[in-house]
Amino acid sequence: MGILRKPYFRGRSIHRLDAKGRLRIPSKYREVLQNHYTDALVITLLEGCLVAYPPEVWEKIEDKTESLSDVDPKHRAFMRLFISAAEECEFDNKGRILLSPFQRSKAGLNSEVLLVGVLKGFEIWDTAAWESHDEWNRSHYKEIMEGIASEGF
Repeated sequence: MGILRKPYFRGRSIHRLDAKGRLRIPSKYREVLQNHYTDALVITLLEGCLVAYPPEVWEKIEDKTESLSDVDPKHRAFMRLFISAAEECEFDNKGRILLSPFQRSKAGLNSEVLLVGVLKGFEIWDTAAWESHDEWNRSHYKEIMEGIASEGF
């Protein structure tokens, strides 16, 4: 185990989906799952990419979602967009997960993808979509950092 002890997903790496839509998860992410969580993932859609969570983290998201109103339009929209797109993914014997055609289509994933660690989970981006998103982030860097600073960071 490295010097960082929290069970977080960090870093970025480029990978390829195979013809069936299977993705090999890097060993550094698998180690987080195997050492701290159930060795599986729950994957859903978020901001033009897929986001993957350990099942235990996903359960906390669902627990919070249970308290949302069934009739509030924003709450229902969140459930339709985020919760309904979630799929459980188990690893095959080669350490791959199968991304469904629905999820690949909605996230615009082709063969080359970028995995982006975001602490409690990781994002799966089409590399071209990531470049566009990252360009926006870089062009709004000062605004983003000022917003984070105002949160007490």
